[in-house]
Amino acid sequence: MSGDSIGWLGVPLAIAAGAIRGSAPFLFVSLGECLTEKSGKINLGLEGTLLLGAMSAYAVACKTGSPWLGVLAAGFAGMCLGLMHAWLAQRSRVNDIAVGIAMFIFGSGLAFVLGDPYIQPSAPPLESFELGNWSQVPQIRAALKISPLLLLGVGLAFALHWFFHNTRWGLFIRAVGDNPSAARAQGISILKVRTLSIMTGSFFAGLGGAFLSLVYPGSWTRLVSSGQGLMAVALVIFARWNPRYCLYASLLFGGAQAVGPALQAAGIQAYYYLFNAAPYILTLVIMLFTCTPKRSLAGAPAALGTGE
Repeated sequence: MSGDSIGWLGVPLAIAAGAIRGSAPFLFVSLGECLTEKSGKINLGLEGTLLLGAMSAYAVACKTGSPWLGVLAAGFAGMCLGLMHAWLAQRSRVNDIAVGIAMFIFGSGLAFVLGDPYIQPSAPPLESFELGNWSQVPQIRAALKISPLLLLGVGLAFALHWFFHNTRWGLFIRAVGDNPSAARAQGISILKVRTLSIMTGSFFAGLGGAFLSLVYPGSWTRLVSSGQGLMAVALVIFARWNPRYCLYASLLFGGAQAVGPALQAAGIQAYYYLFNAAPYILTLVIMLFTCTPKRSLAGAPAALGTGE
């Protein structure tokens, strides 16, 4: 079968390729937010962390010629921003939402200022596994082009689920997120658990930024994130604070991103911008369907948003 004869079959294949290719940033950011919210805190600043991670990865890869050093730099940059967020969010009489918005603005602004010199230079990309080279169909080859970062994210989703339910530290995090007073009475340090959770969650978000700049789309611009860090908050609610469900929801969001380009490639030019808005429409639909207390609180940590 040639690429020219594939016809309309190319649309679902292109959407599947987009789900695989575009899900990684959603996955890393949603896992980071899931970990943070499990400890009872909300981090709305992960869009800024995503941008700073993307810029750091691209800049370090440009300077060193090593994309993997760029990935580590992205995680470290995210972790530093997470430490700042954790310190601010746990001050007395400080609102989580306000801190998140402030960190979003700060992280984005820092990425824009430091990243301006790297808009034109070309960084070495992070190579993907070409599992579809056996096929002559471009859509199949694209669908089977798998980044090692995506594989890392998939493994991380299952590892994080196991961590929450089978380790002492996972129990600490869930205890702090569900009942801080009882956790404190058991001698668990609320400050330490939440600080480490926010820092680790921000590290994951930084890795998502590295995927954007070094894998897909594989460049650094101010618009590289397209609001994916903010959409990940809705994704965590949709996934019921379950890391495995974050993986499935990320694939759904990644596929939604690919609807517009897939239909355009098939020759459909009408309503192009509407189809490109599919991820944002999906976010609104999820928020509408989870806005009732019974649905929105299912699986949520009890201390989330209470200020405890």
